[in-house]
Amino acid sequence: MKSKSNTKPLNQYAQWKYWLLICTLIILFMSALPSWYGEDPAVQLAVKPTQSLTVEQIHHVLQQAGINSKRIEQQQDNLLVVLDDPDMQTQAKKTLAQQFEHQAQVTLALAPAAPDWLLNLGVKPIKLGLDLRGGVQFLLDVDLDLVFQNQAVLVSDAVKQFVREQHISGVMVRFGTGAELTVNSASDDARGQIRQFIGQQYPQWQVTGHQQTLSINLSQSEQLKLTNLTVQQNLQIMRSRIEELGITEALVQRQGENRIRIELPGVQDPATAKNVIGATASLAFYPVVQADSLYAVVMNDEQNKPVYVSKKPVLGGDHIIDARATTGDFGMAKVNISLDAAGGKLMSDFSRDNIGKPMATAYSEYSRDQQGKAKQTTKIISVATIQSQLGNRFEITGAGSHQEAQQLALLLRAGSMTAPVTIVEERTIGPSLGAENIVNGFAALALGLSATLLFMACWYRRLGWVANVALIANLVMLFGLLALIPGAVLTLPGIAGLVLTVGMAVDTNVLIFERIKEKLAEGRSFASAIDVGFDSAFSTIFDANFTTMITAVVLFSIGNGPIQGFALTLGLGLLTSMFTGIFASRALINLVYGRDTRRAIKV
Repeated sequence: MKSKSNTKPLNQYAQWKYWLLICTLIILFMSALPSWYGEDPAVQLAVKPTQSLTVEQIHHVLQQAGINSKRIEQQQDNLLVVLDDPDMQTQAKKTLAQQFEHQAQVTLALAPAAPDWLLNLGVKPIKLGLDLRGGVQFLLDVDLDLVFQNQAVLVSDAVKQFVREQHISGVMVRFGTGAELTVNSASDDARGQIRQFIGQQYPQWQVTGHQQTLSINLSQSEQLKLTNLTVQQNLQIMRSRIEELGITEALVQRQGENRIRIELPGVQDPATAKNVIGATASLAFYPVVQADSLYAVVMNDEQNKPVYVSKKPVLGGDHIIDARATTGDFGMAKVNISLDAAGGKLMSDFSRDNIGKPMATAYSEYSRDQQGKAKQTTKIISVATIQSQLGNRFEITGAGSHQEAQQLALLLRAGSMTAPVTIVEERTIGPSLGAENIVNGFAALALGLSATLLFMACWYRRLGWVANVALIANLVMLFGLLALIPGAVLTLPGIAGLVLTVGMAVDTNVLIFERIKEKLAEGRSFASAIDVGFDSAFSTIFDANFTTMITAVVLFSIGNGPIQGFALTLGLGLLTSMFTGIFASRALINLVYGRDTRRAIKV
């Protein structure tokens, strides 16, 4: 039998692998490039639907105020004024807000400074966190007590209606604390019927009996479910409100059981954001009834005169899908309301059956008393007689000034809170402090990178330059991924993760090069030592990076804010260091040292 030789040469990649490496590096390099140019200060004008603005108008106003603009861009319904001088940003906003108060909503913004040809590729700079860009952070507390009390009110009303329908006498329903009710009755039969009714209609409520009293409590599992649902709904509404403000890079996330943390990078005048974020406003429409009606409740109007309305509203603010502030007759502000299909049907049916009767519009908001408890304040802002059948579009008056009407319309468009929220903490970081953090953070990164590059070049010599090229490629890929991944934000702890990534990326090459040195000491050729060194080091590198990746995933999952920023760069850095340390380094070595034509083995 004749022996055959294996024709596979050492240290050679297929052509498609080289092309994959090149394409990946080019794509991520182009993604990282806009971050090099940074961002320019800007002012954004969100033009109102019924208004119009031109670039020439804005340019004329700025020129008269002595403010130089770099460029003015038309972006669909928005106009973006990019400035040369950051110190002029606040003055430009104030000038434009005064001039175009009724035509557009003016907010501070930042615009990419990269050239147009680069931005036309769809790439954007890395989003910077609050600690790097400056801005404001709010911590909000969601009051769940009122949510539980509202649930208890629903059950209480249902029990009272059941008692009336069944003609049961001697029953008294009282409210306890939170999601708790007590029903007192001397009749065992009455208590049994109420217990059966609760079990059938409200199984999530637990009923326990003690002598002549029934205690009705919301189960712990239902309270937890209701808590999660309420906080999630408030999160979604809060995101909608921030979008209405024109802030596109905000971070809104849950913190703990019933708190919401909001970071608004780049926001330098947080007063407007604070008013909208902390507000808990809603509208409801009530039938006006007689004072002696069984279902009447009293609410005061703006002159503190009592208005008697039905306890149950026709519909609430959750059916409102759009609200626009306009100017009506005699210059009075009004709000045009659009309802969803269900709300439109409710309003249509009610108005059809109550033509000629009055309907009240109630405005509600929550605040905190001196003891820190949430309290609801409701006032009637208008009482109007229904002249004809209404549909899913109508208007209300009595919202106050035009600015107050705009504020109400914004809140209604963004949604009414399912539970009142209170700002319990507010932190503001100035842009100068953010810029200082960037300088210090990247100075630390540059120092660590320089020391690492010098060590690798001196210690490993002809292989050291390969590691250095791979390390630089690793950072480029990492910045490219941070800019490419939606929602990725670079924070100060994230820069610490970048510095750590530099060391971990070198670890990959150190393990490989030490294995190569061992194989050379055994008498293998350089090409053979490279081939065996990469293969033998792979399992160790994979195990070490995999266990670290588990830690990064856990930190990102359960952490928030700075911890997530660190975990993000750490996790992405592990992926890029594996790619560059093994794949890119091997490709470079193959191109330079892979010309050995000797066969790997003989069979």
